[in-house]
Amino acid sequence: MEIGFKFEKLIIWQKAMVFGEDIDVLTKKFTANELYNLSSQIRRAADSIALNISEGSIGQSTPEFKKFMGYAIRSLAEVVTCLHKASKRKYISEIEFNQFYENAFNLMNIMVAFKKKIQ
Repeated sequence: MEIGFKFEKLIIWQKAMVFGEDIDVLTKKFTANELYNLSSQIRRAADSIALNISEGSIGQSTPEFKKFMGYAIRSLAEVVTCLHKASKRKYISEIEFNQFYENAFNLMNIMVAFKKKIQ
């Protein structure tokens, strides 16, 4: 018998977990005055992606899972906005912004495709 939750097998959940951890490392570079502002906001939004995927997958109804996938997608959009803010405030380099933006874009595409396939 294999033990585990079904969401742990989802590639989108696995990628969201890595993305959230990468965002956490990135925010360590932000200034101390952002600790309870932008740093906190972007970390919470990034963590919310995987949290909503896992929460939605536990439900038995398709509409409920789709709803939670929508929340996860919105959280990812929030992360992207925070990345723009961090870039404009010079907390991250252009290279870092581009790397995280590309990762977010790729994650968004697979999340949207997954949400469409949920039945």
